[in-house]
Amino acid sequence: MSQHKYLVTGGAGYVGGVVAAHLLEAGHEVTVLDDLSTGFREGVPAGAAFIEGRVQDAARWLDASYDGVLHFAAFSQVGESVADPEKYWTNNVGGTMALLAAMRDAGVAKLVFSSTAATYGEPLSTPITEAAPTAPTSPYGASKLAVDHMISGESTAHGLAAVSLRYFNVAGAYGAHGERHDPESHLIPLVLQVAQGRRESIAVYGDDYPTPDGTCVRDYIHVADLAEAHLLALDAAEPGHHLICNLGNGNGFSVREVVETVRKVTGHPVPETPGPRRAGDPAVLVASARTARERLGWNPSRADLADIVADAWAFARREERDA
Repeated sequence: MSQHKYLVTGGAGYVGGVVAAHLLEAGHEVTVLDDLSTGFREGVPAGAAFIEGRVQDAARWLDASYDGVLHFAAFSQVGESVADPEKYWTNNVGGTMALLAAMRDAGVAKLVFSSTAATYGEPLSTPITEAAPTAPTSPYGASKLAVDHMISGESTAHGLAAVSLRYFNVAGAYGAHGERHDPESHLIPLVLQVAQGRRESIAVYGDDYPTPDGTCVRDYIHVADLAEAHLLALDAAEPGHHLICNLGNGNGFSVREVVETVRKVTGHPVPETPGPRRAGDPAVLVASARTARERLGWNPSRADLADIVADAWAFARREERDA
């Protein structure tokens, strides 16, 4: 892969930071654009140029010297999006509209977009393919789907080479890059907080689902595997085409399996607190990543849940030591 120059919007966040690190390791020149509203300055990998700014203002910095954009700058809390939908339309949709206009004006014609499985809503069947109906159940999912539609139109009308990657549950860590959401809402870091003694117990919402142990089943993908898919997507992007790929392991792990794996990896007890089902929580969400394998040549190599948890645990202890 020859050296290129890329703009990474939202590159101070969890996934954006890991992707930026992978781009640098591959020999590329990277500029991170992030307003630090949810990201962290220390999340920007060493070697990347950093601009503290809003994606809505990307035209101030984007020029023809860039070979492409990887777009992660979005708000992503489902519950918050229900309570404050205008925040999500303004940033996720409005911000991307401004970014696409800046790319057109600068003549930058390659885009990899951080999309989400939330575009599918509650699936009719699993594993979920890209042909599944899109029926998001939150403004967050709806905003990401709107951007996917926007990118399709941009590709057809203006020749944009674009790939949208629809993530399922991203987890794990990559060296100094891991999850540090505030507030934290993802299962693995929440269970690790219990193991650290920072939280008394983990709430298990529903134990009567039609799954082997009665708890919800989700598809967990290691953040480093996810990052590798983005670099492959840059190579696979074709002018005038918008490719959409699901990213997941294709294997599901239940809430109880995650909790038990954390117990084994950390050696700490993790008390559970039973709770009622949460509205809109499907029993099973598992991806079919066949398109990513066939079109991108992507082969995730870190599918073992214990390895994912171990990397996340190493990052959590590092954060604890540095606090």
